[in-house]
Amino acid sequence: MSAIHINKNNFQEEVLNSDKPVLLDFWAGWCGPCRMVSPIVDEIAAARSDIKVGKINVDEQMELASQFQIMSIPTLIVIKNGRIVNQAVGARSKSQILSML
Repeated sequence: MSAIHINKNNFQEEVLNSDKPVLLDFWAGWCGPCRMVSPIVDEIAAARSDIKVGKINVDEQMELASQFQIMSIPTLIVIKNGRIVNQAVGARSKSQILSML
């Protein structure tokens, strides 16, 4: 499965109502570390059918970025049953991201 582009319109359904854990990647196109993490997140999305992976562009989805108090990007957040269970700021390796799950 590929990463889903999350916005305020599909957030409730795709993230909060998900029956699987959700890995959210808060990013922006101008962010160098985000561009390093993005292919890793895509790889994880393709390899793991037991989780849902979503990407949130903070420039386009300022309301969601504000809701999660995103101050630095990339920020990775894991949500299970509608609650944040893990969070990391900054570029991470594949193994570090997988360990968050």
